[in-house]
Amino acid sequence: MIYKTRDFGEREIPDSKVIIFKQPIFGFDDYKRYTLIFDEEIGEQIVWLQSLEEPGLCFLLFNPSQFEDFYKPEITEENEKLLGSGEYACWTVLSLKEDFEASTVNLKSPVVINSTTGVAAQILLEQDYPVRHPIMEGAK
Repeated sequence: MIYKTRDFGEREIPDSKVIIFKQPIFGFDDYKRYTLIFDEEIGEQIVWLQSLEEPGLCFLLFNPSQFEDFYKPEITEENEKLLGSGEYACWTVLSLKEDFEASTVNLKSPVVINSTTGVAAQILLEQDYPVRHPIMEGAK
């Protein structure tokens, strides 16, 4: 199906690439259908989480793998039930600043996607992680 996007014009998104949020992005309860858009020029560290219901609604997500020395999110049994069994991908919401080095990521509430089923949720970790962590701090 063809969808309008905020930053990439119209895009054909196959059903297999549709992500359904069982627990919505905090503050955006009415929007549950999204897709990930990768930009080859940017690389795979940053992706766009584009709403398929509202073209103007799009979040930047950051792959937290560069923080693996100290960032080890634990998914609770309750969240596992919500997301179902399968392989999980964990992304942090990126708050992009004009000066990229001043940008932050939300380590407390990652977006977790079941790569097998396409089910997702933004979860609140029980671990003590900051909501605004400088993207360059602790980076490899």
